[in-house]
Amino acid sequence: MDKTHKDQVLKRAQDWFKNTIANNHIKNTKKLVNPNEFNINPFLAVYLSNFLCGDSKPESLAKALVYPRVLGTSITTSFGQNMQSFTNDVLSSFGSTTSGIDIEFEDHVDGDRKYCQLKAGPNTINKDDVETIAGHFTSIIKLGQTNNLKLGFHNLVVGVLYGEDRDLSSHYRRISKQYHYPVVAGQEFWARLTGDEEFYFDLIKSIGDVAQESNYVNELNDVVRALAKTPEIINLAKEVSGH
Repeated sequence: MDKTHKDQVLKRAQDWFKNTIANNHIKNTKKLVNPNEFNINPFLAVYLSNFLCGDSKPESLAKALVYPRVLGTSITTSFGQNMQSFTNDVLSSFGSTTSGIDIEFEDHVDGDRKYCQLKAGPNTINKDDVETIAGHFTSIIKLGQTNNLKLGFHNLVVGVLYGEDRDLSSHYRRISKQYHYPVVAGQEFWARLTGDEEFYFDLIKSIGDVAQESNYVNELNDVVRALAKTPEIINLAKEVSGH
C-alpha cells in the first residue's frame, strides 16, 4: 500500500467512525434523559450509585444508569452491528464479489491471495457463526476446484479488526484448530492487508482524532442532570433516604 492509498483508507476510517459510530452514539445518548430507556433494577442502581459516587442522590443514581450505557454496551454494540458499512465505506478498495467473502487481498506476509471474512473483535462470534464461516469457506474451495482455481485452507481467512491472537475466543480457535482456516487479529491482520506494520496503530490514532473532536462532556452532564430530575429517579432516591 502506497502513502496515497494509506491516507485514503485512514481518511475513510475517520469519516466512517464519525458518521456511523460517533453521531449515532450522541443520538442514543440524548435519549437517556427518559428513564423508560432503562430497565431499572433498584437494588443494583442504588448499589452502583453508592459505589460510584458514595451516595444515592438523584444525580448519582442517574450517573450510575447513564455511564455504563454510554461508555459500554451502547457503543460496543454499535461498532459490531456496523461491520458491513465499515467494509463498504473503509475497505471498498479490497471489496470482493465472491459470496460469503467481505474482502480479497494479496497477503503481504506470504504473498498469497486471501479471501477474507471480517469480524469486529476477539469475542464477537458465537458457536453457530463457526459453522456458518466454515460452510462458506468450504463452498468457496469447491467453487475454486470447479473453476480450476486451486485454493487451500490458507487462502481462506477470518480477519479480526482489533485485539491479539491471545485474546481470541474459543469459537475463533475452533475455526483454526478444527477447520484449519487461519484467524488473524489486530496488528497482524492490518499488516497482512496493507504491508505496513504500523498501520493498526495509525488507524487507532486516526479514530482517536475523531474522538477528540467529539468532546461531549458538557452535553453528557446535561443528560445526567435531566434524568436526575425525572420523578422515577427522584422517587427512588427518596425511598432509599427514607429507610
